Amino acid sequence: MIRGLSLHLTAATLLRVSAEGVATALVLTVQARTGHAATAGYLQTAMTLPYVVSGPVIGNALDRMARPRRAVVPLALAYVAATGLLLAMAGGSPLVAALCVAAVIGCAEPIVVALTSLLPRFVPADRLSRAYGLEASSYNVAAIVGPGLAAGVASFAGGRYAGVGIVASAVLGLCVLPLLPFAGPAPASAEPGNPAQPGGPAEPGGPAEPGGPAEPGRPAEAGRVAEVGKGAIAERDIGEVAEDARSGLADVLVGGLFVLVRGRVLRALTVATTLAWLGFGGVAVTAVLLAGHIGAAPSAGGRLLVAMAVGSLLGSLASSRWLTPRHAEPVLVGGLVAFGAALAALAVVPSVPWAMAAFCAAGLAEGPVFAATLMLRQRESPPDRLGQVNTTGGSLKIGASALGAALTAACADAVGPVGLVLAIASLQFAGALSGWILLRPRRPRSIP
Repeated sequence: MIRGLSLHLTAATLLRVSAEGVATALVLTVQARTGHAATAGYLQTAMTLPYVVSGPVIGNALDRMARPRRAVVPLALAYVAATGLLLAMAGGSPLVAALCVAAVIGCAEPIVVALTSLLPRFVPADRLSRAYGLEASSYNVAAIVGPGLAAGVASFAGGRYAGVGIVASAVLGLCVLPLLPFAGPAPASAEPGNPAQPGGPAEPGGPAEPGGPAEPGRPAEAGRVAEVGKGAIAERDIGEVAEDARSGLADVLVGGLFVLVRGRVLRALTVATTLAWLGFGGVAVTAVLLAGHIGAAPSAGGRLLVAMAVGSLLGSLASSRWLTPRHAEPVLVGGLVAFGAALAALAVVPSVPWAMAAFCAAGLAEGPVFAATLMLRQRESPPDRLGQVNTTGGSLKIGASALGAALTAACADAVGPVGLVLAIASLQFAGALSGWILLRPRRPRSIP
């Protein structure tokens, strides 16, 4: 398990460094080659939009593949190749051609997030809490290293070569990826939300032997799933998916959404985090504007974002040690409240050091929220839907973030940086309140 998790974190982190840094590298590259950085915005949009559809499709497919290696590696290869090609073309080729390559990235990049759903296949159920905390830390490390790597290479070798380090990180991650101990779909011996059987692990949805309790420390058998309901899904070759009522195109696209809507906890989680990310999408722009507002150079906004990423990393590492599935719901709600409070404090900070402290505090709150999000999705999702739920939830957050960024750009002149940080903080509070309301159990109606 330790070796499998180490390989997973290595491959996933290297790929995520690339995914987090490609936008920064793209802007720097386009600016150096054309002197007009705004053109990179079109390319970023082309990279983001396909994700909304490709994410659920990839997640659905991985959930049903007994041997996902031959799907994961080609998708990662497509992502790496398209990223390298786009960074080579950006600013020096026709825009239409570059947009087509950017769309390929959007179609393949969800595999970087979908890797999270493979953890239950080789991590024992009693170790998943720690694994999800480390997985959240992987995203935080990437958020720090990715943009920093692109900016560092640009300052050393020039903006034209800002993407060299980003592509190199993706290539290294691709080389490690085939070494992962991929296994078949996680067995489903119990419905999500039901308590584990005596003697088994405390987390539902983890690997278990068919017909009996899971043994702590024992990963799921590769390429096999338990019998569920009226029949069993037999071992099958790569690329084949379950031939059941859920194999239609509509289910592939919206099946994960139905799971998110039907479950009380998943519904609350989705509403809360989507509202929060509607505000989060404007954080990068707001950081730059806020830096100017407190008398610093706009480039100081980058330091503010790094401070938030460092705080998120520390929060995620703490979560990997102390957060348990039992406390995931209150951590989610409380973390969003703390996140909003830290952002609201930015309205009165007098200098960059104080602003960095507030951003770091916001990150400390956001890290546990993300870890709790991963944990709740794993705990509450049907095992054969986990990948689809992860990618669908990620797609909703990305869509909300894109909308939030657009709203920030439209309202920036009217409300100013102080108004923006207060609006973003309000959306965190709205997410926390919505989550708290939806998480409250319904009282049974009394019959007169």
